Amino acid sequence: MPLHHAVLALLVDGPSHGYELKGRFEEAIGPQWGGLNVGHLYQILDRMVRDGYVTKSLVTQTDRPDKTRYTLSPEGLRELQGWATSAWVRTSGFRDELFLKLFGAARLGPETLAAFVATQRQTYLSELGGLTRQRREHSTDPMIALLIDAAIAHTKADLELLDTAPHRLAAVAVRSVASGEVQPRSAKSG
Repeated sequence: MPLHHAVLALLVDGPSHGYELKGRFEEAIGPQWGGLNVGHLYQILDRMVRDGYVTKSLVTQTDRPDKTRYTLSPEGLRELQGWATSAWVRTSGFRDELFLKLFGAARLGPETLAAFVATQRQTYLSELGGLTRQRREHSTDPMIALLIDAAIAHTKADLELLDTAPHRLAAVAVRSVASGEVQPRSAKSG
C-alpha cells in the first residue's frame, strides 16, 4: 500500500485535513503521478485510523461544517520509518501492456509488428518531448524533477526495447503467418 505510506509522509510535517493532504500530495508528487481521488484518500485515512497509524480529531468551525484533522501517531511514524528504509521488491513481475501489444502484433505478422512499432515509437517520442518540457518547468522542485527523470528513463528504456523488437520477434512473426495460424487481413474474404 504505497499510497498510505505517502500520506503518512505528508503527516510528518504536522496535522492536516483531508483536502489539504490531497493538495499537498499533488503539489509534492507533481503531474506524473496524477490526481489523488479524495474519496480514496478518505478511505486510506479511515483505514490508517483503524490501524492506529493516524489519530483524528474534530475542529469546530463557526461558519462551516466541522473539519476532521489527522495526526501521525507514534505507531504511524514507526510504520513509515520501517517502510521508507526497506528495499522495494517487485512482486507482480514486469506486467506491461507494451509486451502484450508486441505479442499480439508479432502474431499477426511482420507488417503488423512494424506498423505497431512505428506508431508506438512516435508516441514515445512525443511523451519524451512532453516530459522534457515538464522537467524544465519543475526544475526547482527536487521531488517532482526526480519523478519526471524516472518517467524519462522508463520511456527511453521502452523506446530502446521497441527499437529491437522487430528483429528479435521476426521469427515469431514469420512463423505465425507461415503456419497458417494467421490469415493476413488483406487475404480474408469479406
